[in-house]
Amino acid sequence: MVFVPIYDDNHLKFIPFQATTWTLIAINFAVFVWQQTMGQDAISAFDLGAGLIPASLSGAVKLPPELVLTRPEFTLISYMFLHGSIWHLLGNMAFLWVFGDNVEDAMGSIRFFFFYLLCGVAAALTHTFVNLGSEAPLIGASGAVAGVIAAYLMLYPRVRVWVLAFARIPLRLAAWFVILSWIVVQIVFLVLAVDDGTALWAHIGGFAAGIILIPFFKRPGQPLFAAGRPE
Repeated sequence: MVFVPIYDDNHLKFIPFQATTWTLIAINFAVFVWQQTMGQDAISAFDLGAGLIPASLSGAVKLPPELVLTRPEFTLISYMFLHGSIWHLLGNMAFLWVFGDNVEDAMGSIRFFFFYLLCGVAAALTHTFVNLGSEAPLIGASGAVAGVIAAYLMLYPRVRVWVLAFARIPLRLAAWFVILSWIVVQIVFLVLAVDDGTALWAHIGGFAAGIILIPFFKRPGQPLFAAGRPE
């Protein structure tokens, strides 16, 4: 990541507490900690059973019975609560922590919950469409979080965000610059066919879903491209 967000000075206006954002973060951490109590083989088996496998979702292959934890279509939800490492988890949760509370505020907690899940589903379907024959499990919240990032860009592009550039240098930048930099990285990696295990098409699918869904999920009267707190 070029920029890791750590704080934005964008106060809540409608809700007293970001309940859904905190709940999603807590669930992701709880699942990760629980998985660490398993052996590595058990973790891998769980990721296969609860992760999103494109070939399984499309019906091209079937998992061995001992690995089946749920119906393939239910993995469109379960996959987004699994993470492969603590850094994978912390990276996704940093973006959700900084951007999620204000998006939740602009929608309401219940609408934000369904928005988050729909973006995650859209990310998984995009990944599946591009990788129909893949038997590798897709795991992680990044597709859903990409939808949250897109919503923040549409709602508060000029808000200043504190970030760590290259995970080291603290900077205060406009949200639009941070988010567009993230988009550019995804596109460059796709064009160069960089294979680092990142599900880039899931990110793009989740982001596109966030752009499409935000007008339908935001509160009535909530403007798009609001100034927020630009200074």
